[in-house]
Amino acid sequence: MKYQLVLQWPASSIKDYDAMIEIENALMEKLSDENDVDGHDAGSGEMNIFIRTENPANAFNEVKRILGSRDVWVDARVAYREATGNEYTILWPKDLTEFNVA
Repeated sequence: MKYQLVLQWPASSIKDYDAMIEIENALMEKLSDENDVDGHDAGSGEMNIFIRTENPANAFNEVKRILGSRDVWVDARVAYREATGNEYTILWPKDLTEFNVA
């Protein structure tokens, strides 16, 4: 797939990690076949879920629908890049100006 969508949150505890696993499982169960949850990582104060997709905007809309009104949006950051690229395009929050994966 052409793009990698990254969902990112601050993380500092095992509770944060457990929440990420819960989110990842919900996405694996409910995302359409056009999108593929490609794993997660945690460390350096952040946790990430990676989704391979051909259409990052549509994938993000699916993620928003699946996660709905959960509290996860308070600290979430979402961006995508070409699978072989390094430069991220930010989708959420709208006022975020920098995105990196540690």
